[in-house]
Order: sequence, then structure tokens, then C-alpha cells
Amino acid sequence: MDQIRTVVRAFRDKLFTEIYPGRTEVPKTLIFAKDDSHAEDIVKIAREEFAKGNEFAQKITYKTTGKKTEDLIAEFRNSYFPRIAVTVDMIATGTDIKPLEVVLFMRSVKSRTFFEQMKGRGVRVISEDDLRAVTPDAKSKDHFIIVDAVGVCEEDKTDSRPMDQKKSVSFEKLLQAVALGNTEPEVISSVAARIARLMKRLDDPDKTQVEKHTHSKSLKDLTSDLVDSLDADRHVEQAKQENKTEQPNEEQIRQAKKNLVQEAVKPLFNPDLRNVLIEFHKKTEQTIDHISEDKIIEAGFSADALEKAKGVVQSFEKFIQDHKDEITAPQVLYSRPFKARLRFEDIKELANTIERPPYLWTESQLWQAYAALDRSRVKGVGTKRILTDLVSLVRFAIHQDNELVPFPERVNVNFKAWLGQQENMGKKFTDEQKNWLEMIKNHIAANLSIEKEDFDYAPFAQEGGIGKVYKLFGDQLSTILADLNERLAA
Repeated sequence: MDQIRTVVRAFRDKLFTEIYPGRTEVPKTLIFAKDDSHAEDIVKIAREEFAKGNEFAQKITYKTTGKKTEDLIAEFRNSYFPRIAVTVDMIATGTDIKPLEVVLFMRSVKSRTFFEQMKGRGVRVISEDDLRAVTPDAKSKDHFIIVDAVGVCEEDKTDSRPMDQKKSVSFEKLLQAVALGNTEPEVISSVAARIARLMKRLDDPDKTQVEKHTHSKSLKDLTSDLVDSLDADRHVEQAKQENKTEQPNEEQIRQAKKNLVQEAVKPLFNPDLRNVLIEFHKKTEQTIDHISEDKIIEAGFSADALEKAKGVVQSFEKFIQDHKDEITAPQVLYSRPFKARLRFEDIKELANTIERPPYLWTESQLWQAYAALDRSRVKGVGTKRILTDLVSLVRFAIHQDNELVPFPERVNVNFKAWLGQQENMGKKFTDEQKNWLEMIKNHIAANLSIEKEDFDYAPFAQEGGIGKVYKLFGDQLSTILADLNERLAA
């Protein structure tokens, strides 16, 4: 309790002098606690330190009593109270709280993906009028503040317990529960946490052995699917797609959520996969210091974080320069005009190299490092990175591009230019053809290129596959694919 009070008191004292100087209203603040009991203690102390009533600070977790959690989230989003919400994992992903201006970490986070999602709660934009409706003395939201009370920003995020809410339940029992049809969010998130932690400890032969039972789906993708299936934003988008409407109702969203979860857990129905996961699983212990007294040494913006970002950027750019003749991706990107087309396998090779020691870099970590140095030249901060974003990172690192732009955004710009050129040449596409061209564009954004064999797989197969695309484009299909492969990824 003394530890919590020390942090909350320091936050209170710095709030109107350094964090938001000149303000008098406590900005909408989301605090991440380590468990439900911890969250209750934080709420109690926050009310005491700010000398406010119950409505000022509220706990929003799966164990919230009284009001429904959905109602509490809606109040936090749309009403003046509560000013402070304390959660564990429930608002970590998907939930949209646009007026949020402060994210305060009072728990450790070991998963990079989960950490990015937690930080992402603060990046939502909001109009000035909507912001002032809940925070009257706010002028505009042009940034948000991360308050790191536990050093989470500096932690190594490779060996993680990101969403594990069933710590007392063995991995084997969790997998068995999923196999028997249990799709409770706590169970799904805990399984994702255990698999994510396990994935970081396996070498390539071990991963290959596991992926023999996943129909070649990587453990990273399996974990991502599990986490994404709990994302409220994904539920809405899925409902829109399934029902072809921009305003899906609650029942449609519930059904979309069910479909996403069922698809995500499907690989775990395979007993061979469950057995091999259990075989490789190793439990870890977390040591908690209950003896040492915590003291505030410093409260302020981290200069070390900036230096760390600078070091990451310099090391990455030196790595690309030093290996431009050894690794295929830099070779291709250094040659202008390109002597060969970059393949997905080339980017995968680069990703595998930089993810291994001594580098331990991910697309998200590199992106954030560049953003920390010059945010004005970095787009897509706070959004989820995909493997092909490495193309943009390498181009930016070798100074071919003046801005760091997500690869899908670049592909989309090139696609619009290509469509415009086609129309200027007198070529008109039907709505159905445009829909297929959009799917082709999205495939190239995620995979760098498209081949005719790709039409045998999702999402093309569900729409009629290779037969349908031939029927729509006829003899021009090969020419269109070659043109899009060359133009979109350029």
C-alpha cells in the first residue's frame, strides 16, 4: 500500500506543474494494475490522495461488482466521472477511450505486442469540442502522457506474461478447457500469454516441430489471432464485413466476436498440437520484493529512453549498411532501379536475422525508436506493425525515403495512382472488379506480391477463387497482376 501511495502522490504533485501545467481538472487517466486486488488498492488510495469521492476513481476489471463493466467503460469514455479508471487487462486492447490523456503503468508488461496495445489506448484522436465535453479545461489533444512508475518502458519484452489472468491454472488445463469449448476471455488471453512466452524460448527446430501441427501457421500468428479475437474494434469490423453494413447491431457484433474466437482457437482443437505445446512448456517464477522500501528517485521525462532510441536507430542503420551484400532484402533495396523483385521470403529472412541475438529487434521496436527521434517524419505510430513494414524501415534507414510510412499505406497510394492511370487510359472497372482489385492490393501489402496460386486461399477462395478472377478479368489477368506487382510495391 505504501508503494502505491508513493506513486499516486508523486503523480498528483507533478500533474498540474509538469505533466499538464496550468490545468486544474484531472485529465482522463487509465492506470494499469497487476491484478484485481492491486486495482482495488490503487482506486482506494487515488480517492484519498486526490481527496475525492467514489465516482472520481473506479475499478474496471472482469471482477467489477455493482455496475456493468460496459456501463463503466461508457461513463469513462463519455462522462465527466470517473476521472481515473484502474484496470488489469480489460481496457488494454480494442476499447476506444478517445478523451484519455494519461496512461499510468503500475504493473510490469513483458510482451511487446501487449505493451504496444496498452500504450495504444492513449493515441486515439478526438475533436476539441468532444474533449472539452468531458474535460472542460482541456484545449485540444495533440499528445498523451505515459507515466512509467515501474520501469516498464525499459524492460526486456521477450519473455512475457502479457494477459495471463489464470496464473493459478496450469497450461495443460487451459489448453484442455479451450479444447472442450471454453472461450471465456480470461482463458483465451491466458493461453495467448503462455504461448507468447513459450514462443520466445523455442529455437527454430522446435518451432518447426510445433508448426507441423498448425497447418504451417506460426506461433506468432496463432498468438496474434487469439489476442485479436478479443479486440472489440475487430469485432465491429468483422460484423461490418459479415453483414455488409456500416452500423452493425449488438447481436451482429456478438456473433462476429464468436466467429473470430472460434476461428482463432481452431488450431488448439488438434490434440497433437496441444501435446507438443505442453511438452515444450516451462513454467517461470516471478519474484516480488515485499521488503525493500520504495522511494521516488526522479519523476520526469526519460532522457535515457531517447538515448536508447538513438542507439537502436544507429545500430540498425549500421547493420543494414554492413550486411547489404549478404542479406537479400538490403541487396534488392539498395539497387536502384531494382535488379530483382523483392520477395516475402527475403523480408522474412531479414526479420528472422534481426529478431535473434545480439539484435533482438522487431518492426514495432524500430518504428518506435525512429518516432522517438523525429515523430514528424514517422507515420502510423501506435498502429500495429506487419512484417512488410520492414521494407519501409530499410528504405528509411538507407535514406531512400524522407518519411517512414507503413508499407500498406504506401501500397494504397500506389494503388490509387494506378487506378487513376487506368481510368485516364479509358479503362473502366466494374464494382465487382474493383472489389477484387482491393483484395489483390491488400494481399500485396501483406505479402509483397501476388501469384495465381494465391487465389486458392482466403480471402479469394471464399469469393470464387481462380475461376472467378479469370471470369472477371479474362486474358488481362496476367498483365494486371504483373503490373500491380511491379507498381504497388515500388
